[in-house]
Amino acid sequence: MLDAVLFDYGGVFTTSPFHAVGAYGAKLGVAPQAIIETVFGSYEHDTDHPWHRLERGEVALGPAIEEIVALGRARGFEADPLEFFRAMGGGGIHEVVVACARELRAEGFRTALVTNNAAEFREHWRRSLPLDELFDVVVDSSEEGVRKPDPRIFERALERLGGVAPSRAAFLDDHPGNIAAAQGLGIRGVLVGPEPAHAVAELDALLGRGRARA
Repeated sequence: MLDAVLFDYGGVFTTSPFHAVGAYGAKLGVAPQAIIETVFGSYEHDTDHPWHRLERGEVALGPAIEEIVALGRARGFEADPLEFFRAMGGGGIHEVVVACARELRAEGFRTALVTNNAAEFREHWRRSLPLDELFDVVVDSSEEGVRKPDPRIFERALERLGGVAPSRAAFLDDHPGNIAAAQGLGIRGVLVGPEPAHAVAELDALLGRGRARA
């Protein structure tokens, strides 16, 4: 029996940059993994990469982008994160995940959003979801000064949900490194792929809800 569900934002409620990176790499003639490493750094570890510092609130968006562009140029290509996100546009919100979060909270599960994000994006993404309806707690890396996969961000979310034990919680994310970090604490992980309905069905089974979704 589980008491709480934690959700990532990007890649769970929206299109994942990791799933969309292939088309952008093809446009530049660059392998997808090279784009990911340049723009986002390693998502297996928390490092001093400019994107990681941006998500921890240690550097502003402008200087972070300048550093990332310089990293790309050193590898022989232009890697502007803003252009990358514009190329991803049009995916919209995954309503199947919104419905899932709303239903879980109505059923008595405690819910949290745990997102790696930049302070400059906060106003935009917070408008994209009815946060007060879906979540008891929102944990934003740029406000916390700590980001996934650092286990402290999960510990803070569980503490703010009333001290939920890790073994009584599940977590949905689109990157295996973040899932592994949560599982290291004892949280049950659900990896979200290009079809989020599959992850919702997996979560339903994990929670014993057993109801097929459209």
